[in-house]
Amino acid sequence: MAKKKDTAKAEKNLGGIESALTRSEQFIEDNQKVLTNALIGVLAIVLLIVAGNRFILKPKNAEAAASMYMAESFFELDSFNLALYGYGTYPGFLDIIDDYSITKSAKLAKYYSGVCFKELGDFESAEEYLSKFSTKDMLVGATALSALGDVYSELQEYNKAINSYLKAVNKYPNSFTTPVILKKAGIVYEAAGELEGALDVYKRIQSDYPDSAEGREIEKYIGRVEAKISAQ
Repeated sequence: MAKKKDTAKAEKNLGGIESALTRSEQFIEDNQKVLTNALIGVLAIVLLIVAGNRFILKPKNAEAAASMYMAESFFELDSFNLALYGYGTYPGFLDIIDDYSITKSAKLAKYYSGVCFKELGDFESAEEYLSKFSTKDMLVGATALSALGDVYSELQEYNKAINSYLKAVNKYPNSFTTPVILKKAGIVYEAAGELEGALDVYKRIQSDYPDSAEGREIEKYIGRVEAKISAQ
C-alpha cells in the first residue's frame, strides 16, 4: 500500500515537472523574438565596450600620456605655472583634464594640478583638484591625501587636515610615507591644541617606525608634548 502511494506521489511530482517544463517551453516559444532581440542587445553592448576600449580608450590613453610628458617635466623642475597651463604647443595639466577627460592621464593630472596650485598658494583650487583624485597606488594615494592635508593646514582647517593625514596612513600604510605623514598630523594636532592626539601619533612613529628618519628624532617631539601636558 505504501509502495503504491509512493509511486503515485512520484508520478504526480513528475507530472508537475513536465508541466513546468511545458510552460517554460511555451514561454520561450511565445517570446522567442523578444528573447532573441534581448540577447542580441546584450552582445552588442559587450562588443561596443570591447571595441571602445580597444579602438578609442587605449589610443586616447597613449595620446594623453604623450601629451602630458612636458607638463610632467615642468612639474619635476618646479615650474608649476608652466606645468598647469602649458607652454607654446605643449599642453598643461589643465588642458589634459579638459581634452582627455576619460583617460588615466587626465585622472593623474588632477593630482598634479592640485599639487601645483598648492605650491602656487592657491589653496582653494588645490583642494578642488586634490579632493577629486583617487587611486589604488600606495605611494601616490598617500602623497595626494598628505598634500590635501597640507592644503587644509594652510587654510587653518585643522580637523580636516588631521582627517586627511590619518586617512592617508590608514588607507595607504607603508614605511616610506606613513612616518612622514604621522609627524605632520602630530604638528597639526599641536597647532590645534590637541596635545593628546599629538602624543598618540608621535608614539605611533616611535613604536612602529623607529628606524625611519622621523623615528630617530621623534623623542624630542614626545618630550615637548609631554612637557606641555604636564604644564597644563
